[in-house]
Amino acid sequence: MRLRVLIFLVLALVIAACQGPPPTMYVLVVTATPEGGTAVAASADSDAGTTQETPTEEAEVPVTPTITPTPDPFPTPVINQVQVAEERFENGRMIWLRPVDQIWVMLDEDADGQGVWRIYDDTFEEGEMEFDPELEPPEGLHQPIRGFGKLWRENLEVREALGWALEPEVGYVTRYEYHFGGQVDENNVYTPGPGYHIIENLFGEVYRFDEESGTWAIIEARPEATAEPAGTSE
Repeated sequence: MRLRVLIFLVLALVIAACQGPPPTMYVLVVTATPEGGTAVAASADSDAGTTQETPTEEAEVPVTPTITPTPDPFPTPVINQVQVAEERFENGRMIWLRPVDQIWVMLDEDADGQGVWRIYDDTFEEGEMEFDPELEPPEGLHQPIRGFGKLWRENLEVREALGWALEPEVGYVTRYEYHFGGQVDENNVYTPGPGYHIIENLFGEVYRFDEESGTWAIIEARPEATAEPAGTSE
């Protein structure tokens, strides 16, 4: 489980590379000017271009706040745009995520009523066979190609679980979110734990992938798709 969590943390960091650092919380640490010191204040006269020294015995010395950044120990969710490719099958779906070059296999609901989520590396290389001409799909169905096709042909378990493709794969750019799991203890120390991923697809659906259970589900169906078509593919 610890290795799985570390893999997903790496995924989140890769996708967040263009997002910038997470928000930072600030606390004020109030520090008085040392006794006998001199407070230096900028002159209000913009033409002077100098500063005036004000002796402490002639004026009240204000307390000077010092801002010290204190990072929030619990990670901020990663939200970004990513390029993906997706293909629907008789018994599930495949999604390819470009930032990590992985293929996520989404099997339809099992006996417990949950969709099974499996992760595979995309090992397809340009120049390799994109499909097997000897494999003839039934009428109205399709043989997956390229990265999807290589995994589907070489992994009999995946092929039998998914069945044939319902249509050719499609690529698009869409919204991606990663929500960290874990907890913060009494010492304000964060311990990583399983989180979850959110991906909006081209068909107006929103997927949630849960790391702890290894399952996926459609959590929201939108009236209009928000994803933008893009070239394929893995």
